Amino acid sequence: MEIRYSVNQRDFKRYTTEEVRDEFLIENLYVADTVVAVYTHIDRMVTLGCMPVSEAVPLDKGIDCMGTFGTNFVLERREIGIFNLGGAGSIEADGETFNLDFQDCLYITRGTKSVVFKSDDAAKPAKFYMVSAPAHKACKTTFLKMQDAKKVPLGDTATANKRVINQFIHPDVLETCQLSMGLTQLEPGSVWNTMPAHTHERRMEIYTYFNLPEDQSVFHMMGEGKQTRHILVQNEQAVISPSWSIHSGCGTTNYTFIWAMGGENQTFNDMDVIPINELR
Repeated sequence: MEIRYSVNQRDFKRYTTEEVRDEFLIENLYVADTVVAVYTHIDRMVTLGCMPVSEAVPLDKGIDCMGTFGTNFVLERREIGIFNLGGAGSIEADGETFNLDFQDCLYITRGTKSVVFKSDDAAKPAKFYMVSAPAHKACKTTFLKMQDAKKVPLGDTATANKRVINQFIHPDVLETCQLSMGLTQLEPGSVWNTMPAHTHERRMEIYTYFNLPEDQSVFHMMGEGKQTRHILVQNEQAVISPSWSIHSGCGTTNYTFIWAMGGENQTFNDMDVIPINELR
């Protein structure tokens, strides 16, 4: 497991392109029969990827639970949200099996001891994208398909940001301790995922971008509103975004992304919007 420490906004202003990418970009989440995990001290969130190909892969494969979390198993004091971004697969959580197709979601509660990932077809493996947050209570493990998500249409073609926010792990859909996750789909011709930009002083956020052609990119915006920077993000890569950083991005084509949030509250609209003409 890779460990990344917190970065403050004063130091961030002096970062080079390489330093920004090293601190916040997660590039290779899907390695055959492996769990890739990046632990950030920003709200102690963990971003994980698992692509089972030739074997069933347990969540704790390659993870020193006691050394990293000080617990006997990964979810002893954590909850986790999972989306399948690849071929059909399954997840077994404490003996119960959930079958996930492309863009299906599974929330697994704190206290779940065993989590195992499988693909239905090694030639078209599942790609399980995951974000885990600390949790102080147990909720209900819940499987969600796209039709179960709350749909929030936003934006306009005139401003190139017409999109649908699909709220999966969200207080209006199911109870969790602190984790919120959803999937936003941009329509053809739209490229901005959020504008005006905003910050979440009370929550951090992690983005992952997918459904992005190999020859296209997303300019993921970061930094304070008057000190903006950007990261060029490719398909199936993720970005860690601290609470002080703006949350916005613009692609060279339309794309889909998953957002995950954790922090003081779960109020989706609790954000500080920055007027476009005040960005620098």
